[in-house]
Amino acid sequence: MRVGVITFPGSLDERDAQRAVRLAGGTPVALWHGAHDLEGVEAIILPGGFSYGDYLRAGSIASHAPIMAEVIDAAHKGMPVLGICNGFQMLAEARLVPGAHGRNDCGTFVRRDQKLIVENNTTAWTKDFTQGEEIIIPLKNADGRFVADADTIKRIEDNGQVTFRYVGMNPNGSLDDIAGVSNEAGNVVGLMPHPEHAVEPGFGPDTAQAMRSGLDGLKFFTSVIQSTLLAKA
Repeated sequence: MRVGVITFPGSLDERDAQRAVRLAGGTPVALWHGAHDLEGVEAIILPGGFSYGDYLRAGSIASHAPIMAEVIDAAHKGMPVLGICNGFQMLAEARLVPGAHGRNDCGTFVRRDQKLIVENNTTAWTKDFTQGEEIIIPLKNADGRFVADADTIKRIEDNGQVTFRYVGMNPNGSLDDIAGVSNEAGNVVGLMPHPEHAVEPGFGPDTAQAMRSGLDGLKFFTSVIQSTLLAKA
């Protein structure tokens, strides 16, 4: 399965996302923000970073990059799309997922291994999880506070569009402890923590079993590969 990973000016984690796809059994395809060609990929990842320096609103300029016209069209047709951190901000700015993002309520950049609870395991990117499962995924952001008006919050809560929620502590002041959301169809998911940093022994979060042994992030990538292959069968 070919999974596209788009590089924007300021992207930091595209190579990590490509490696995560490879470890999950897929074929990563490097895509460029200025192109208009998705090169036949079957899923897309918008990686983390600081696109265009975040000089306006985080992710706002990137949401208008040339390739995003193709991403938006593909998402509306059902292609799985995952936005991680800055990529989540892009999805929100492009109106592919609800909500928006503001400065962390603590006013500073936050880096920690964050516990999450899986609220929805029916999306293209969460099917290998168990609903209610607690996982640990690295988090690193300065503009990670998820916000939305009261009607939007009620709608996404009622629709089951909250995919992940912070557990133990809320690191950035996100409303309802929301760490990730999906669109109504469940093919587009955005989350603030970085699953691509928890896919390989020796490089993930610490666990009770061993230091840096956490692999919870790998399930994001195996989920989309398996769900797509099953849909094609």
